[in-house]
Amino acid sequence: MSKATYSVRTISVEHVTIKSANLFENVRAKLSSLAPRIDDGIFVLLRYGESKRALQELEACPALSIFAQRDHGALLAVAGLQRRSIQYDIGNPLTASKMTRHQLSAGLYAPVRVLLREDTDGQVAFEYDRPSFVFGQFGSDEVDEVALQLDLNLRALLEEAAS
Repeated sequence: MSKATYSVRTISVEHVTIKSANLFENVRAKLSSLAPRIDDGIFVLLRYGESKRALQELEACPALSIFAQRDHGALLAVAGLQRRSIQYDIGNPLTASKMTRHQLSAGLYAPVRVLLREDTDGQVAFEYDRPSFVFGQFGSDEVDEVALQLDLNLRALLEEAAS
């Protein structure tokens, strides 16, 4: 019987906060309009071996879409708190495949996790870890190139949603 091996490595990450002067619901609505929910039909096409058609669909998608969202603020009710906070998975399947084809472990971070939150003082902000730092741990020039573009796309999306 073989034994499992375990390794640990420390990486450096840049954490980004984009503050907004707008109301939480306005920022949330704007993000949803700018980054629509990913069409799950793409994954159905892939499941049935329709990779050429799926590629066509992916190439027509926006640069970033919302894969999933969770009402993280609702979890705080167990502590008797009421806070507004939505956790998003934002990305692009084609972008992810451009990284994971070179380093499959990059799939751990694609799509990118983004938090939209409102502080107790009403300050609304997005928070995320800069993709180029997170994906940079893999030491792949191909992954780094895609991650740098993802940095730009994500920042532009979130700044527009916050404005």
